[in-house]
Amino acid sequence: MRLITLLLLRLSLGSLFFYAGITKVLDPEWSAAFYLRGAKTFPTFYHYLLQPDILPFINFVNEWGLTLVGLCLILGIFVRISAIGGAAFMILYYFPILDGMYPNTHSLIVDEHIVYFFAFWVLAAFKAGRVFGLGKWCERLPICSRFPKMRALLE
Repeated sequence: MRLITLLLLRLSLGSLFFYAGITKVLDPEWSAAFYLRGAKTFPTFYHYLLQPDILPFINFVNEWGLTLVGLCLILGIFVRISAIGGAAFMILYYFPILDGMYPNTHSLIVDEHIVYFFAFWVLAAFKAGRVFGLGKWCERLPICSRFPKMRALLE
């Protein structure tokens, strides 16, 4: 039961992130500018990211970061790194919408960003890439025996 739960959590978060990322990649008009402009918490930091020489990088990281985190979770490879990246995305997405203690009209302090943040930490802590994923298979590759520390990255 625990393994199936980890698999379903990994696949659901993976597909959520993959879809969010690939739709941004495929939409040439998409930009993080609207989201950054509306930041309520740490507005100076988020408005700094709106600079013309920084915004294209922020857009690229959003588009491809979400896509790759999702793809890695779906395939079950580099899950630990992807989970940490996904958790970082969730915190960075959480603060701009936080207005006092109310991030959304339907929540008090804890909204879906915080729930996803902890779900990503569960995936990292329980090595969810080993559960019906490519992480376990990749660990047996010859390069991993030559570089044992690489195994931790693949889990």
